[in-house]
Amino acid sequence: MNKNSKILVLGAYGMVGSAVVRELLGNGYSKILVPNRHQVDLRNEIEVGSYFQAHRPDYAINCAGKVGGIMANQNQPVEFLYDNATIQLNIISKAFEYNCKKLLNLGSSCIYPKHCPQPIKPQYLLTGELEPTNEPYALAKIMGIKLCEAYRKQYGFNAINLMPCNVYGLGDNYDQYNGHIIASLIKRFIQAKIDNKKETIVWGTGKALREFIYVDDLANAIVFAMHHYDDGQPLNVGTGIEVNIYDLANMIAKMVGYDGLLVYDQTKPDGTPRKLLDSSVINSLGWNHTISLEKGLQLALDNYIPF
Repeated sequence: MNKNSKILVLGAYGMVGSAVVRELLGNGYSKILVPNRHQVDLRNEIEVGSYFQAHRPDYAINCAGKVGGIMANQNQPVEFLYDNATIQLNIISKAFEYNCKKLLNLGSSCIYPKHCPQPIKPQYLLTGELEPTNEPYALAKIMGIKLCEAYRKQYGFNAINLMPCNVYGLGDNYDQYNGHIIASLIKRFIQAKIDNKKETIVWGTGKALREFIYVDDLANAIVFAMHHYDDGQPLNVGTGIEVNIYDLANMIAKMVGYDGLLVYDQTKPDGTPRKLLDSSVINSLGWNHTISLEKGLQLALDNYIPF
């Protein structure tokens, strides 16, 4: 990409997409296309094709999709599978049809089997059963990966797949029931403090291990990959640092100022026991994260907007 390239960011109003737009603008890119859902329904093949035909982007970055935490995945399996699969199939096929020079398709670490050797390498994909609580979402994301691989193999299309660890930060969905874990806990503990609750619930045992990346670090990695990565194998992006949910919850509660008892509801699922990505490939190319978990949590708390 160069500064005069026409770059299409799909999902530009979501957490990751908006961070990518900030990263591009901050680096001097000005020709950025950011259609909203009223301009083009990404589930509609005709609308997606018409948009690509009308605007002819040089490059495309797909950050679009339906996302959420364990509860949202459990309650809406149809949307997490159908919407995400359809969105990816439409974007990938039209990016190729209308001659994009390169497409980056954003995936998720949930594509990997539930019980993987750690740290998780891209070649572990499809070597075991998926985590049941997010299987529909994972299957949709795997379909996107495989379609990119198919276009690369059959037509030489430069479509790359980037797999981040758990993402949080500015633009997240601060919903204590349907959001990702960090945003959900921030919301839950702030509300418990407001309500003067003596205790509040955290799902699971607290033993699950997770790796988190602040969204601006991920956006930086996405733009970096557009410049420096052209391989067909999924590219893992993480920090190499993991934390268990028990310690994470206590960190957030302390930052929020909530001093009530945290009660772990062990009837609720933990999800995958451990997800630590092997990010050695992108690290070897020269990229590393810059925002620590402690700093990122403070940024996420500073950006919290009650609703």
